[in-house]
Amino acid sequence: MPNYIGDIEDAARLLVNASRALVVGSSGAGKTTLARQVAHHLEAEYFSIDRDVRWLPNWTQRDRAEQHRIIKDIIARDRWVLDGSNPSTFDLRLPRTDIVIWMRVPRLACLAGIARRVMRNYGRVRPDMADGCPEPLPDLEFLTYVWTFEKRHAPLFERNFHLYGPEVPIFQVKSRHEADRLLDLMRSAP
Repeated sequence: MPNYIGDIEDAARLLVNASRALVVGSSGAGKTTLARQVAHHLEAEYFSIDRDVRWLPNWTQRDRAEQHRIIKDIIARDRWVLDGSNPSTFDLRLPRTDIVIWMRVPRLACLAGIARRVMRNYGRVRPDMADGCPEPLPDLEFLTYVWTFEKRHAPLFERNFHLYGPEVPIFQVKSRHEADRLLDLMRSAP
């Protein structure tokens, strides 16, 4: 069974003392925004699976072996916050993680987040994406992934949490308001 943290104050205390944090969840949930702010507060390096590991220019996916090599290099460092949800690399990332923040906001909020992201960045490369990968209009496959995330992908996350990080504390953020509150609690922690 995954090691869920039920209390946001406990999560903030663990997070403020963490050296390595993993931020996961559906696309559009706010992972990147939260991960960047957590990294800034912890004075840790921020890494994005999309920008730093997965994508090459023109939306070309890196070779799987190269992705694993890059992830191993990132997680070998002392202090990091890693934003990205690919469960196929949880076996590498979870054993080196002090805390997981799982962005589990409702799917309509995720779709709204994607719409805002597209409106701000359409046709341009956003800061958290690899060079040469301009923001596209979402296709049906991507929207289906977001719409069915809880039903199809969350169980895989839970299974991987159990297999590769059963002792790693996991805090589930259920709204953007709760993400803001977590950050406020981190900032006010002694």
